[in-house]
Amino acid sequence: MSTTKHSINNLILFAIHSLSKSSKKCTFQELIKECFSLFPKEFCFSKYPKWPDARKLDRSLRTLREKKMISGNLQTFFGLTSSGKKIAEEVTRTFCQKKLL
Repeated sequence: MSTTKHSINNLILFAIHSLSKSSKKCTFQELIKECFSLFPKEFCFSKYPKWPDARKLDRSLRTLREKKMISGNLQTFFGLTSSGKKIAEEVTRTFCQKKLL
């Protein structure tokens, strides 16, 4: 997937949305796996591109929680608020449009 116009925050919202659609609980470990599976270039270590870098999610998750786009924490699981879900669905639409082109 081309992610050139999407921020890391939006990609994380998309990954949480993706997990919720698959009926999986969005634990921190599942979110790392989902982000890296969907967007390996954005969520890998710079020196080791075959490994996911969980640090890339840390600040973004705090920011998303502060902006009230997600709920949850590292010890439980994450979910989208209504504003987070709206953005995730917008990102989903842009990815779907790119597939049609």
